[in-house]
Amino acid sequence: MKNQLSRRGFMTIAPMATLGLVLSKRSTNWLDKPNSKFNGVQIGAITYSFRSMPHDIDQLLQFCIDCNVSAIEMMGDPAEDFAGKPKNPNPFRMGPPPRQTAGQPPQRPQMTEEQKAQMAEYNKSVAAWRATASMDKFKEIRKKFNDAGVTIYAFKPNAFGANNTDAEIEYGMNAAKALGATSVTVELPTDSAQTKRLGDFGSKHKVYVGYHAHLQATDTLWDEALSQSPYNSMNLDCGHYIAVGGKNTKESLLALIEAKHDRITSMHIKDRTADGKGNLEWGKGDTPLREILTLMKTKKYKFPATVELEYEIPEGSNAVKEVAKCVAYAKGLLA
Repeated sequence: MKNQLSRRGFMTIAPMATLGLVLSKRSTNWLDKPNSKFNGVQIGAITYSFRSMPHDIDQLLQFCIDCNVSAIEMMGDPAEDFAGKPKNPNPFRMGPPPRQTAGQPPQRPQMTEEQKAQMAEYNKSVAAWRATASMDKFKEIRKKFNDAGVTIYAFKPNAFGANNTDAEIEYGMNAAKALGATSVTVELPTDSAQTKRLGDFGSKHKVYVGYHAHLQATDTLWDEALSQSPYNSMNLDCGHYIAVGGKNTKESLLALIEAKHDRITSMHIKDRTADGKGNLEWGKGDTPLREILTLMKTKKYKFPATVELEYEIPEGSNAVKEVAKCVAYAKGLLA
């Protein structure tokens, strides 16, 4: 009788244990997926935000999950490293941009002559690799992220400059498509021939080219590029726009978004001061975050609002915690 009860007990408990495992697996793969789409507005993040925390592609995915970010603009290095890009012998570490002067691009620390020579050789090896790189690893990244509940809407490798070959641009477009991205992003070139070149490649591949600007932003800055190709678009940075000051006001920014909403493929949000000096925790600067997100919600705009973490990370915190705070702040504004 004792053995029979034991067997009966086991037969009762075993299915329940199995169900528990199923539910546990579902909890990991379904219920716990990130969701940063609030009241119809997709809040995303550019993975540049995590530059202070060295990472590979799997760690990057975990960052997204920990931040509750379900859509991203992916920087090139983690994806390309995963795909087998040659290792950089002298990586030039990214960091927060220095204080900028209105109308001027951000000034980065200068490389030594030796570093420049090393980078020139390295860039040649990368161009050769890109010319024949398989898209299989990029498709693997897409599946990995999608399975975890994270979509990739934009890709930003350093493959779209004037010095990059046509083969590299083709590669960048193909990699974006393999990742599931609908656009690539790049700093707005000063040469209109380059925006025409990129727009033509965008038309060929049906991939939008989102041009990003810093403190040179004006209401008409993108007009020439937009006129060159229907696949040239805006990667509007609301924080940089406000930091210009002068004619760039809260009212003019909201009017620009309304006027160009059909040509905006992604938008960066941060909280800067109108004098161009401060890059602050959200809610402490002059960027009209509430008004921007409310406009997106009211007008049902489909382009994502992308968290770009550039303020100084408080002591005791890290980039993941701060991006999570930004996402939660945006959720509160959209509630």
